[in-house]
Amino acid sequence: MANLNTRARRKNGYDAIVVGSGITGGWAAKELTEKGLKTLVLERGRMVKHLEDYPTATMSPWEAQYPGGRLPPADLKAHYRVQQRTGYTITEYTRPFFVKDDEHPYTETQRFDWIRGYHVGGRSLQWARQTYRHSPMDFEANAREGVAVDWPIRYEDLAPWYDYVERFIGVSGQSEGLAHLPDSLFQPPMEMNCVEKHLKAQVEAKIPDRRITIGRVAHLTAPTEEQLALGRGKCQNRNLCIRGCPFGAYFSSNSATLPAAERTGNLTLRPDSIVTSLILDERKGKATGVRVKDAVTGEETEFYADVIFLCASAINTAWIMLNSTSKRFPNGFGNDSDQVGRNIMDHHLGVGAQAAAPGYEEMYYSGRRPNGIYIPRFRNLGDKASARSDYLRGFGYQGGAGRPGWERGLNGPGFGADRKAELTQPGPWAVRLGGFGEMLPYADNRMTLNTALKDQHGLPTITFDVTIRDNEKAMRKDMRLAAMEMLDAAGFKNVVGGDTGYGPGLGIHEMGTARMGRDPKTSVLNAHNQVHACRNVYVTDGAAMTSASCVNPSLTYMALTARAVDHAVAASKRGEL
Repeated sequence: MANLNTRARRKNGYDAIVVGSGITGGWAAKELTEKGLKTLVLERGRMVKHLEDYPTATMSPWEAQYPGGRLPPADLKAHYRVQQRTGYTITEYTRPFFVKDDEHPYTETQRFDWIRGYHVGGRSLQWARQTYRHSPMDFEANAREGVAVDWPIRYEDLAPWYDYVERFIGVSGQSEGLAHLPDSLFQPPMEMNCVEKHLKAQVEAKIPDRRITIGRVAHLTAPTEEQLALGRGKCQNRNLCIRGCPFGAYFSSNSATLPAAERTGNLTLRPDSIVTSLILDERKGKATGVRVKDAVTGEETEFYADVIFLCASAINTAWIMLNSTSKRFPNGFGNDSDQVGRNIMDHHLGVGAQAAAPGYEEMYYSGRRPNGIYIPRFRNLGDKASARSDYLRGFGYQGGAGRPGWERGLNGPGFGADRKAELTQPGPWAVRLGGFGEMLPYADNRMTLNTALKDQHGLPTITFDVTIRDNEKAMRKDMRLAAMEMLDAAGFKNVVGGDTGYGPGLGIHEMGTARMGRDPKTSVLNAHNQVHACRNVYVTDGAAMTSASCVNPSLTYMALTARAVDHAVAASKRGEL
């Protein structure tokens, strides 16, 4: 038996294992392989190769089976009941990168929108590419306000890693010099259109505490030699990003980090590989590998490594940890603090305002810019002028102005030459602002394993019990009113504010399920993203987040991952793992 185990370890042994191939998994793979480690990347979903496996990337509207590529309602109801809660209906163009809900069920004690895609590259193929740094204020807020636990790091710890990541991925944006929204290393910004420029000029003149800038996005506008060498090119302003970008213009694992890892010769990528649990050597007090179930055949295999990175997303990483029970960890791997699966955060949205922008009928724009404008947080910045007594933290806005095209007529009345002539002209200008608010970490916002309901692979599913509280509800009222205030100040017409409601998860920024902290009694990970109780396991996806800020978090995940790999390799060389 011992000989069999030795042979298995020799056959299936690596220097490092990375679980997940999305934004953080791709970065872990790149950094580990470039530092010389033979690395196995395990992805639970199917293979997606850059360029080859974007089936709808260049698909024309007339090639769709149904108008607008819209799927039949019965198909949506049967397979995409949750996935279409995003606000854009799953279509022929987008469905290759979303799971079928009937194949991947879960339970909602309270509404939770779990939006997913299982494939190589994960949600790096679907993300909105908005790319912002967390600020010094964000890393200090919990400690300052007595909320949850303190971050074990500060902005200064992560700043050089933000630089490092931004150089590689390519971030387009405009420097603004705001302490609460630190500038990145930018490629040239995309240009605002005429209505957005009007909004910026009027609002900044009339409401001095507001700043309007172009969105900061991981799109190449001036590719570097390093980016060109990977086969990436300049953004073509098609705004078909969610289908997969054949130009490699927006950052994804498939176009950037995984190719970089592959060219080292140190990468082994294994799709259709569901990690079901971690293997613990209780005598040594370290993880020795992972157990994997083949998604196609059901075969179970073990893989071994000295360093393991969990990068499966906040929910799936927590699922793996909770499902990894042992005598040492009866409540789940590394779960001495009982914090695994708790403190679920997201960004709450679905509230803001819109208006008509008359007077620009002779103006239009070129291309379909895959980006909007951004209004940074202006509440609770540490001074009296911005302070609110009814809620903590703050929010920003994403939005923009535009004119609808011929697609506006797909479901409208009319036919014939007159209708066709009408639709060859753009529709009226409109502008909208959508709020994006911070959600506080609450210990009873949590996920638990549901062994009574199994998925298609016979594995336990998840029950979510997550909701927003009074703090977020008070913030939402302000988010609506402040948006209306700015549109009124700009002189737009028919200003309408609204709140369409929100279910946690809908921001698609799940965070906090294995948080970083200073004390092993109240957190799961230390300052280097190591599991407190098992230092050769690192968690660097959204699970690690101690608080959420109000900006998109993916850049922070990437910076944490690069920093953690640097630590892991150095610690391994010192024999500390």
